[in-house]
Amino acid sequence: MIKNPSRLLLILSGVFGLIGAILGAHMAGSGSYAFRPVHAHSLVVGWLSLFCWAIFYKVFQPKSPFLTALHVWSAAAGSIGLTLGMWLYMVQPFELPQLLTLILYIGGGVTLLISFACFFILTLFTETN
Repeated sequence: MIKNPSRLLLILSGVFGLIGAILGAHMAGSGSYAFRPVHAHSLVVGWLSLFCWAIFYKVFQPKSPFLTALHVWSAAAGSIGLTLGMWLYMVQPFELPQLLTLILYIGGGVTLLISFACFFILTLFTETN
C-alpha cells in the first residue's frame, strides 16, 4: 500500500523540524511566545515522533500492510491537522469560525491518537531479532 513508509515519515519529519525551528527563532527574535504550543507540538509530534517512526520502518518489517498504511497516513494527517488546527485555534491569524478551527484541532488530535494506537498494535506483532 505504501511503497516506502520510512521515507515519507522522514520527509515529513524534516518539514516539521524546519517549521519548529523557524517558530522558535521567530519567538526568540520577536520576544513573543504566542507560538509556544505550536512550536512544541511541531517538534515533539511532527519532528520527533515522525522521525522515530521512520527509523522503526527502516529497522523492522511489520507484517500488516493495511495497519502500516493506516498508521503512516494517520500519523501524517494527525500531525498536520493537530499543529495546523492548534495554530488556527490559538493564534487566530484569520477570521475563521472558531468551531471550524476547533474541529480541525480536535480532529487532528484524534487522528494522531489513532496513529499512536496503530503503532502500538504494530509493535505487538512485529518480530525483533
